[in-house]
Amino acid sequence: MLALTRKKGESLMINNNTEVTILEVRGDQVKIGIAAPKEVPVYRKEVYLQIQEENKESMSADSLEALKNLF
Repeated sequence: MLALTRKKGESLMINNNTEVTILEVRGDQVKIGIAAPKEVPVYRKEVYLQIQEENKESMSADSLEALKNLF
């Protein structure tokens, strides 16, 4: 993990096309802005993990068997 120190208004670049900017610091919360191409999905980690879990459930053996029965 790379750890960086940034102040309000400062940014960092990821892979030439994604900019992360510190918008506000208030107590223990930091508001960030992310400018990325539309084809690059950006999720909060808890949402990303939920999506991954739902994808796993949809690919369960029961779901695959139901798909096979359709054909």
